Amino acid sequence: MTTITLEFSYDIYQQLSDQSHQQGKAIEKMIQEWIIEHIASPPPKDSREQAHQLLKTAGLHTELSPELQKLAENSTATLEQVQAAFARAGGQPLSEMVIEMRGPKI
Repeated sequence: MTTITLEFSYDIYQQLSDQSHQQGKAIEKMIQEWIIEHIASPPPKDSREQAHQLLKTAGLHTELSPELQKLAENSTATLEQVQAAFARAGGQPLSEMVIEMRGPKI
């Protein structure tokens, strides 16, 4: 492994120190993980890819399991059939449930 020496202003060092304490990691380990993460995943090319990357980083987006991928690949349902299945399910649409859960606008 190669060693690199970095120089930071006092303010930046304090921010790094505070963040490392919050994460319970050494500053060196935190910086190393950050660099590896950013080198391994190049920056997104467009806004859709950027949103996808942000969701993935936040843990709000995951890939389908191999089993679900295979199921999706083998699906022969048309758009009309899927829409009909959702219509038959009945009940309140999810979008309305979310609006209801948010409560009135202030």
